[in-house]
Amino acid sequence: MKNDFSRRRFMGLGLAAGASAIAAKTILLDPDPVYALPQNVAASDRLRIGIIGIGMQGNGLLANAIDLPGIQCVAACDLYDGRHVLAREITNNPNLPVTRKYHELLDNKEIDCLIAAVPDHWHKQIVVDACAAGKDIYCEKPMSHTAAEGVDFVEAQNKYKRIVQIGSQRVSSQICAKAKQLVQEGVLGDLMMVEGWLGRNDPTGAWEYPPPLDLSPATLDWDTWQGTVPKKPFNGEIFARWRCWKEYGTGVAGDLLVHLVSGMMVVLGWNEAPKKVMAMGGILRWKDGRNMPDVHASLFQYGDIPVYMRLNLGTDMPETYRFQGSKGILEMREFGLSFTPQPGVDTSPSYYDSSFPAAMKATYERQWRTEHARPIGQEPMPETIVFKGPDFDDVKPHLWNFFSSVKSRKPVVEDALFGHHAALACHMANESYFRGSAVTWDEKAKVVKS
Repeated sequence: MKNDFSRRRFMGLGLAAGASAIAAKTILLDPDPVYALPQNVAASDRLRIGIIGIGMQGNGLLANAIDLPGIQCVAACDLYDGRHVLAREITNNPNLPVTRKYHELLDNKEIDCLIAAVPDHWHKQIVVDACAAGKDIYCEKPMSHTAAEGVDFVEAQNKYKRIVQIGSQRVSSQICAKAKQLVQEGVLGDLMMVEGWLGRNDPTGAWEYPPPLDLSPATLDWDTWQGTVPKKPFNGEIFARWRCWKEYGTGVAGDLLVHLVSGMMVVLGWNEAPKKVMAMGGILRWKDGRNMPDVHASLFQYGDIPVYMRLNLGTDMPETYRFQGSKGILEMREFGLSFTPQPGVDTSPSYYDSSFPAAMKATYERQWRTEHARPIGQEPMPETIVFKGPDFDDVKPHLWNFFSSVKSRKPVVEDALFGHHAALACHMANESYFRGSAVTWDEKAKVVKS
């Protein structure tokens, strides 16, 4: 990253009492990552990928993946035929091999690695099968549909020694990297609390997606799509809006909370499940037959630190983190972050002296000013420092991280264990909501307990 702001100058901000004034500054993070630079890649060095699921998320992953140097898509799979057409349109290859059967991609020796962007209830089976078949795989978030499935993910990754990356893309962003750097340098002092929130206020944001116009049992393998879930008659809205039902998805927790949690984990260097979760909410806005809440507020305990996360599909709010420390607040949003220092000391005599008799109060205040006041013109002036950078939801850096690891065999930033811990926070939030009580994670028994 360019234009680094030194640790010494940042620490000076936190020591506002006695510090000289520092001019406010906006710092731009390097907008030219290596992966975006023009590169000539020899045919022998190209990665040949296959993709399973070319829906709302998958089509973007495919388009971004093949826009990276040396990445070629050689096969695509989806249970809906319209997305076979879409995959060929995205790759500009009318002869791209397409199929409804993902095992054909697992058996394809030309494929070096896979991308999976399917409903949550299909994540585990596809990823475990891919690992067993010797394929590295990038799987969309949340990693698992249940806590138990997350355990299976970790076991498969370790057993078959495959590269598994989970798709909470901001963990590869420059914004999260800068925030992590600042935390490691101690600008927050002692961490007190973390807050995060995100809100939407429109039908699309609440997953009321329009089913494809030609969707029917003829164009979609509906029985296979349902997987092991109790079978229902063909329903195009369930296909398009599966996040609304816990049988197929994980609601706002798995769609949105997992991003907040994974970003927090990478910034703070945490890779663990929360000790305890208490959640509440309800279906307050979108009464369309869904069984997952559209308002979901969760209080987590990580070690001794409380973490409060709020999701709302009835009010638009920009996605925001606030890391609260004894030396100030680090706030992170989609296109940047800021640090606002706090001296953590009294800047005037204590208002408690209003309970002193007048003469005592006057003596106390004179003594306080003698010991603490600064000469006129030398008062501390701590100011906010702002960093601006590329969108932390840009998926290209995260895909590039995965593809680089496939080549180098070095660890990814978000492997199955990290993904398991991030997903566990979401599963625990959902379990707390449905049980109506606080829950904990029993690491030995590998179960969520009330």
